[in-house]
Amino acid sequence: MSVENIKAFSIIGHINVLDKVVMTLGKTGVFQPDEVSNFYSDTKSFTHISSSGVYAEPLSRISNALSALKITPEYKFVKNFEPDFQEIDEYSQKILEEINHLMDGKKNAQAELNECKRTIEETKHFENLDFNIEEIQKMKYVKAVFGRIPKENLSKLKKYKKELIEFIPCTEENKYVWGLYLTPVSMADKVDQLFSRLYFEKSTLTGIDMIPSKKLVQLEANIEVLEKTVEEYTDKIEKFAENNKEEIIKYYTKISEYNLCGTIKSFAMAHNDYFCLTGWVPVKNAKSVKAKLKKIESVDVSVTDAKDEPQLSPPSKLKNFFLARPFQYYTEMYGVPKYKEIDPTKFIAVTYVVLFGIMFADVGHGFCVAIAGLLMWYLKKMPIGKILVPCGLSGMLFGGLFGSVFGFENAMDWLYIDILGMKSKPIEVMSSEMTNTIIYLAVGIGMVLLCVAMGLNIFTSIRQGNIGKALFDTSGICGLVFYGLICAGLVGMLVLGVNLFSIPYILAIAISFILIFMREPLMDLVNGEENWKPKCWGDFVLQNIFESIEVLLSYVTNTLSFLRVGAFVLVHTGMMTVVFTLAETVGGAGYIPVLIFGNALVCVLEALLVAIQVLRLEFYEMFSRFYSGEGKAYEPVKLKLTHN
Repeated sequence: MSVENIKAFSIIGHINVLDKVVMTLGKTGVFQPDEVSNFYSDTKSFTHISSSGVYAEPLSRISNALSALKITPEYKFVKNFEPDFQEIDEYSQKILEEINHLMDGKKNAQAELNECKRTIEETKHFENLDFNIEEIQKMKYVKAVFGRIPKENLSKLKKYKKELIEFIPCTEENKYVWGLYLTPVSMADKVDQLFSRLYFEKSTLTGIDMIPSKKLVQLEANIEVLEKTVEEYTDKIEKFAENNKEEIIKYYTKISEYNLCGTIKSFAMAHNDYFCLTGWVPVKNAKSVKAKLKKIESVDVSVTDAKDEPQLSPPSKLKNFFLARPFQYYTEMYGVPKYKEIDPTKFIAVTYVVLFGIMFADVGHGFCVAIAGLLMWYLKKMPIGKILVPCGLSGMLFGGLFGSVFGFENAMDWLYIDILGMKSKPIEVMSSEMTNTIIYLAVGIGMVLLCVAMGLNIFTSIRQGNIGKALFDTSGICGLVFYGLICAGLVGMLVLGVNLFSIPYILAIAISFILIFMREPLMDLVNGEENWKPKCWGDFVLQNIFESIEVLLSYVTNTLSFLRVGAFVLVHTGMMTVVFTLAETVGGAGYIPVLIFGNALVCVLEALLVAIQVLRLEFYEMFSRFYSGEGKAYEPVKLKLTHN
């Protein structure tokens, strides 16, 4: 039920053809490898085959090339292209060397350009000097230091005239004066400390081998040359990327495919000169995969049905029609079903949408949620977006029944009264008589859904061959009878005014509960277990008394949890009443803005809360009754290729 049938493959062949087998399986895109030890009990004489990633280094080179060229990595479908390792290795080295040569050229030119710009900025502060700066810096007995000093500290230099020769100011900028100080080499350390205390900041002037004003002219001319060089390298890189993109992507796809196929080889085990490889293939692909493997010399393929091999823990491949498929997101969030377990995707697709619609019943808000979901999917590819679209439409449907449009509870009276000729809309949430009805209906919905969940558990247990669980589990036939009889009795008494609790009726409830109490030994007995009797009946009875209390509480709490369905119907009306009250209090020009803001706030808060609360009902109240989610996902070794 929504889990695709799958076949178990056991492949044996000569070690020399292992790589060919691995590549064949990898190219099919449907083979999921599994541990050989899971298929064979005695593997002591088997050894794991070393699967060093020989394609890892070429793949790294090609990935670096794509990154350098700013090309988005993708897997393109390529026909008739099967390069060997040597060709792949040589191409990856060659292409990366060519790219690195271009990138290094641009990098060096950019570095020179940046240094040239920095030198210009530094030199401008000293352009009014009429001597060669480099010659001054090379003086043997006098030290020249260039930099800037805060203006307020410039006057303090008068105190130290005896300790230095001269401070020559050049230019002023903001709060600083740029210049140089000259001091005998013998006093350099002392003078450097002095200027440091005055917050003098040194400049790194290098290569100024002429008068600064002339050097600036030379540097400005050099800037134009370097900028042109950087631009030329940029053009070369862009053209290189444009001319080689398809070829690089082609090799990237093939190397990735070969590297991925290597993961299959890591599962293989060897015995003497032969290998053994095991895994899973969907039924619809089994024949074609087997036929391809049989063409390889010395290869023997054994195929069995996964349903006949439950001890191997087959993977589960979910299969749902397009309307239910978005809800696989929630199923996988909880856990993948076991191979013979029911896939709850269809169940959650129906119940989630209906419960969401009831709790979020407003035509306007439902429309907004549907549009938001559509945008979330098309713009951001968010899985939750595809779920919100039907949920929003469900909210619109139930909102129509409740007559609520953006909180206006009488907005649809024209339809029901004027056109359809009804006395009022179908459900008047605001009426006091309807409050109890809504609460009763919410609990009733919970009772029905819990009974359905128990029915699914019975079906799953029978399907898995666990007859004992189907009969005596708390969610088995006995549990369904016990819970169903109590629910029917309460509905008859409180709603219909009929007392069903006769002696035979109560006796049936008691017997079903006793069977639940004795479920563990009875389940083992029915399932053919040898040691079905408890070791100590006294301990068993005492332990089960406490467990029975927990079971009874679970029935009650699971049922009462559905009160939140009715509560949210009433909460929506209450919150919108507050919004209208605030809008009327503000009045005038503020009425519409308050109404719009209030609707937006209520819509966002309710959508978030309802989505979480319905998911809680699904996972904790219903899934816990029939679904374990302890399976493993079907994840074949494959690349997601893009066809041109």
